[in-house]
Amino acid sequence: MTPRRFPLTREVTALVLVYLYVPVFVLIAYSFNANRTATVWTHASLDWYGRIFVNPSIRAAAANSLILALSAATAATILALMAALATRRAFPGRGGAEVVLNLPLILPEIVVAVATLLLFVSLGIRLGLTAMILAHTAFCIPFAYLPIRARLEGISGTYEEAAQDLYANRLRSFRRVTMPLLWPGVMAGFTLAFVTSLDDFLTSFFLAGPGTTTLPVYIFSAIRAGITPEINAISAVMLIVSVLLVSLSFFLGRLRR
Repeated sequence: MTPRRFPLTREVTALVLVYLYVPVFVLIAYSFNANRTATVWTHASLDWYGRIFVNPSIRAAAANSLILALSAATAATILALMAALATRRAFPGRGGAEVVLNLPLILPEIVVAVATLLLFVSLGIRLGLTAMILAHTAFCIPFAYLPIRARLEGISGTYEEAAQDLYANRLRSFRRVTMPLLWPGVMAGFTLAFVTSLDDFLTSFFLAGPGTTTLPVYIFSAIRAGITPEINAISAVMLIVSVLLVSLSFFLGRLRR
């Protein structure tokens, strides 16, 4: 019996989706509320979106988030590419290496954040943007590794062998043959790592230093004084950006050429 034939499968699935996504749509709707009280609707307005783009604190937090996400995603993608190429062929201990690479996907984020904080303090690494980049790079590696590894599995080794038969060395064969075929997977992995770093809160909260507040940390600090449509507007913008980037990552992963 297929899952679709179980009784009430579609109804339960619909209720779960409604439970998950209705609060998101409510948040987006109230981001257009003209009233400063987030839960009291008066009339629609775009004023709050205008305010978040001229607020210096929000702009500084957004700049920190972008610098952090770009740096961590770039470093994680490079390391993930090297790891995917290294684990392409069988060797003793490959299974263990893959488990270690994917371990950040399994471990609770709060445990990773606290452990990273203790490690950096014991090593004398100052908390701030550099510490956050190092930590984000570590837990973004599996998010970049999986699309690259999946793409690499679909590339036949006969292409490289044909290039080497035409007197291309391994480096030139990689640059001219493997990398162009692998590029969609690399870009998909980079985009996924970028979104993961951009949306992270716990690790950034523990490792942020003075002047290195990111957008998720700023939102958390702001809602302690009360939720306003301004916070809703920031959250809506981050949500839209994340959905677009994840969709782009999915599209890049599906490219055949």
